[in-house]
Amino acid sequence: MRKRPPAIDGLAASTLQLPPGPWRSVLDCLCERFPAVSRARWLDRMARGRVVDGDGRWVTPEMPHRAGLDVHYYRQVADEPPIPFDEVVLHADADLLMADKPHFLPVTPAGPHVHETLLGRLIRRTGNDALVPLHRIDRETAGLVLFSTNPRSRATYQALFRERGIEKQYEAIAPALPNVEFPCTRASRMAAGEPFFRMQEVDGPANSETRIDVIAREEANWRYALTPVSGRKHQLRVHMAALGAPIANDGMYPMLSHREAGDYSAPLRLLAKRLSFVDPLSGVERTFCSGFLLLP
Repeated sequence: MRKRPPAIDGLAASTLQLPPGPWRSVLDCLCERFPAVSRARWLDRMARGRVVDGDGRWVTPEMPHRAGLDVHYYRQVADEPPIPFDEVVLHADADLLMADKPHFLPVTPAGPHVHETLLGRLIRRTGNDALVPLHRIDRETAGLVLFSTNPRSRATYQALFRERGIEKQYEAIAPALPNVEFPCTRASRMAAGEPFFRMQEVDGPANSETRIDVIAREEANWRYALTPVSGRKHQLRVHMAALGAPIANDGMYPMLSHREAGDYSAPLRLLAKRLSFVDPLSGVERTFCSGFLLLP
């Protein structure tokens, strides 16, 4: 088993297994496979050792193309702006790290966010290239994210999520629902919508379920406790919008709205507040709570 290349400044490598094709060199293949990345940028990455093969050797512009070759490369975004909010490490041991993520910070690289991610920050902070998130929350959502720090115990903790051995509770600020009896459950079938990054409820057997209760009845908005039974993409946001109470400052559900880059004035009022489980290694019940607060 080949060792994966190390992270560079907190950024893990992406991998492409070269497909069959007519390309003379690895460089020619990369340029055609990723037309949004210029040839000059690939040359720059190669010159700085940011493109390596499966054995960790630098890929040069002259390296011949070979179908099946694993090529690891490090993404970069020119002038990526810093996200001006800090994460908090709530707990760290030989197997796990619990982080409290601020709004607007993605967990892993995506789109224009490559360097400024929770994973990247934590790798740079701890020096542990083996860090891997055991689950994800949206960039717009704040709160708890659990990481594996040890590859040897990782599969055991991943199984907890796969087998629903983790209890997660969220808090949300959303419009009042005086005509709904609480606690209640929203179960529906969710599928990809339009555009592709939005989800929607469709006809068919339910594949998503959320338990919903009220924590506090304020004036226009109420504070809700949301407990996802399943873990579908954007599940809590879709379910609350479907009930007629879209989460405050949600720019995607029920309607897609535009937010300028760098506008941090209206964070989504959704917080991954509590996470608990019985540790499969020690048998001890563990509970973590976010230190962030949702303002009305």
